[in-house]
Amino acid sequence: MQTSIIGTILPVLNVGLDAGEVLLSETGELSWKSPNVSLRTGIAAGGAGGFLGAVKRSLGGGGLFMTEYVAEGGPGFVAIAAKVPGHIEEHAVQPGRSYLVHRHGFLCGTQGISLSVVLQRSLGAGIFGGNGFLLQQVSGQGRFWVELGGEIVSHTLAAGEQIDVHPGHVGMFEDSVNFEITMLPGLRNKLFGGDGFFLARLTGPGRIWLQTLTLPNLAHALSPYLGGGAVAGAETGAAAGLAGQFIRKVFE
Repeated sequence: MQTSIIGTILPVLNVGLDAGEVLLSETGELSWKSPNVSLRTGIAAGGAGGFLGAVKRSLGGGGLFMTEYVAEGGPGFVAIAAKVPGHIEEHAVQPGRSYLVHRHGFLCGTQGISLSVVLQRSLGAGIFGGNGFLLQQVSGQGRFWVELGGEIVSHTLAAGEQIDVHPGHVGMFEDSVNFEITMLPGLRNKLFGGDGFFLARLTGPGRIWLQTLTLPNLAHALSPYLGGGAVAGAETGAAAGLAGQFIRKVFE
């Protein structure tokens, strides 16, 4: 399997498959492919282990179904494009280890990769964490690719080292990293600061990947251009229409 990541702020992952090789992704990820690559969609892929496993996976933000891309009769290729401005990164996972990825972060993986919902480690994380804590767990053995928004800031936490992060900026972290919810200090900060009530506290040891762009922030930045009433000028109206289509696509 040969891979390349093409582009900058809206990259595309190009995967070259040898005959018989398989690439696994959630449904709806395909951008383009060679004609000899066939698609097999089902619930058992990605280590689901049947219908209940697929339901559990979907609770983590993924889909009930997953798609396998198989090169038949010779080499082929599959391309998967990013959905938001950001970066695509490749990682490898080994048996006994796993990564936790934000709910829309998993892009695709090789055979042997298992995708499921992570069990929340604290009640607060499940109730107050927001979308940033509906996490997917990538385990098994093989290579996988993730899509993170904006720029990626990675850091290796030493044992006991901590960092407080807005939940939406948590992109991915190793399973050795512990996370919990901590409340933002100060009543005025909570009510008027605009940063919400809670932060994610990540505690080492382990590596973390933070993303600078969150979907709510992107939606907020574009909202003035969506328009709620009459729009002056055809050019402005066209721009608002395109922005609206982009927002709807992001949140599909």
